Amino acid sequence: MIFSEKLQLLRKNKGFTQEELAEKLNVSRQAVAKWESGQAYPDIANLITISNLMNVTVDYLVRDQECSKEVVTSLPSDGDQIIEFRLEANRNTYAAFMNEVDSCRMDSHDFRFDKGEYSYYDTYVGGEQFAGEETVCRNGKAVYAMNYCGRVLHESFSGNFLKAALRASDKTLPFRGPEFFQDGQYIYKAKVSGDVNWFQGYEEIFCDNEKVYECYFHGGLLK
Repeated sequence: MIFSEKLQLLRKNKGFTQEELAEKLNVSRQAVAKWESGQAYPDIANLITISNLMNVTVDYLVRDQECSKEVVTSLPSDGDQIIEFRLEANRNTYAAFMNEVDSCRMDSHDFRFDKGEYSYYDTYVGGEQFAGEETVCRNGKAVYAMNYCGRVLHESFSGNFLKAALRASDKTLPFRGPEFFQDGQYIYKAKVSGDVNWFQGYEEIFCDNEKVYECYFHGGLLK
């Protein structure tokens, strides 16, 4: 995703018209329209103001999304199927309040989803501070795994919002949730380095511009 697309998405998620955003930035509506059409680019002062207004970093604004390019390169023959299955499993387990199974270890929460030759397992321990692992197996052999560890930072955190963000993940960033997701006063953001072969990332949730949740994760395809 490039800057013009990000700006338009952020503006609409905030509920601003081009005129309203222009007024907040003290620029003309035509300037905002040119930024969103890719005909022009804001100077650094306006970029900083936009980042503060939209609660995103300048780095997020100016960097093109690289993960969407990397995810579809250098994959084994079944890499696409693993990604597609992982996304389907994500939408049918914890994030969807579905397919919880008996605990496989002391005090753990466990989920499982099976389809064809693939099986998905997700197990975690803890609550407001938690750690877990998800695994994809093909014909009984583990082919993908990810570890995650996170914590709730404020009582205004919404588990339902986190689940909605996780269900919104797609093939461009298939590891946790999407790069950006918003519902009302809640905002979810994820940053990832690497690709599905080997990656690490960080996700966070804001409520009314206050960080209320964070989680680190890493994983990749197994050999």
